[in-house]
Amino acid sequence: MKPVQDALNAILDTAKPVSATETLPLMQAHQRVLAAAQTSPVDVPPADNSAMDGYVFCTSDYNGEQQQWFEISQRIPAGTAPQRLEPGTAARIFTGSEIPEGANCVVMQEHCETEDNRVRVPGGKPVNNNIRPRGQDIRQGAEVVSPGDRLTPQALGLLASVGVAEVPVYRRLKVAILSTGDELVEPGETLAKGQIYNSNRYLLAGLLDKMGIQAIDLGRVEDTPEATLKALSRATLEADVILSTGGVSVGEEDHIKGAVEKLGELQLWRMAIKPGKPLAFGRVGDTPFFGLPGNPVSTFVTFLLFARPYLQKMQGLEPRLPQGIEMPASFERRKKSIRQEYVRVQVDDAGKMHHHPNQSSGVLSSTAWANALAVVPADTEISEGDPVRVIRYDQLF
Repeated sequence: MKPVQDALNAILDTAKPVSATETLPLMQAHQRVLAAAQTSPVDVPPADNSAMDGYVFCTSDYNGEQQQWFEISQRIPAGTAPQRLEPGTAARIFTGSEIPEGANCVVMQEHCETEDNRVRVPGGKPVNNNIRPRGQDIRQGAEVVSPGDRLTPQALGLLASVGVAEVPVYRRLKVAILSTGDELVEPGETLAKGQIYNSNRYLLAGLLDKMGIQAIDLGRVEDTPEATLKALSRATLEADVILSTGGVSVGEEDHIKGAVEKLGELQLWRMAIKPGKPLAFGRVGDTPFFGLPGNPVSTFVTFLLFARPYLQKMQGLEPRLPQGIEMPASFERRKKSIRQEYVRVQVDDAGKMHHHPNQSSGVLSSTAWANALAVVPADTEISEGDPVRVIRYDQLF
């Protein structure tokens, strides 16, 4: 069995990022991967502006030692171009409004007193007080989003703030998902004896959607060599990558491994990992293939640790390989194992770890309860309180 890191390195070495691109308006670009650097055509803000509602004046007309009355010569709402400030006067100004030529200080309205068309300004206000200078956020020509970045809501807002209306992105990755097992029944149907509901189909569809990937749902495949070959062959015509669940072990009804070897090549099989030992990787024709184990926790863990970084690289991203943080273990492992184990744990708001009492690979509820995975390296004993590496879900999703 191949160690986890060795297996991941071997898998990532084969990943070939998509190269085709398309240009999309910002409203349609969420979660897509940027294909070319975006620079700002403007300064942000485009002019000196007021950081608050108040009154703007020039300090050369003001001794700064004591309060002083100014005539209010103009009113400057946000979005309007101000006139040059008349010497010896002040202007009513609002948050975000452009500072008029001839002015260099804003005093917040709460510190001022007005009477008729005059304002009294208190003493001791420094030059440039409450003024946001031109280009404080972004300078014209600066790179604001880099190629290979995922377009998060923050990135889209940043692009909009500099006036970018559309962006070049890599085309959306297409991943076929198929489930094997005659025991599987879809939610909403009635369970017969010996049957279970197909959870992996929906688990994988959700994980792919979270990555901004188009899932091609091929449904459940019958446990026959013919049906398996047909489904895999179809997947090569429609998808960039194939994900299957189940059928990669050595049972008489496990046909995935044989079908992959007949249509392509199985490059890796059986990893030194718990849960998820039967994970397989290879190709069907020229299409990359992941054979994830059928147990739902194993599907979840192996997708996050192997398929996710591979798909990230294919999307044009740098794969995120989180190192996690060290925490005192809330569990013990007195027997050394040749497999690296990923324990479902919950880290509470106080930073304390709690482990799920049932670490079986069939207990999918443990993945919903947990918010992190604690890593027990191979050939390692763990006592409660020993430091272990913990990877939070928000580093993996």
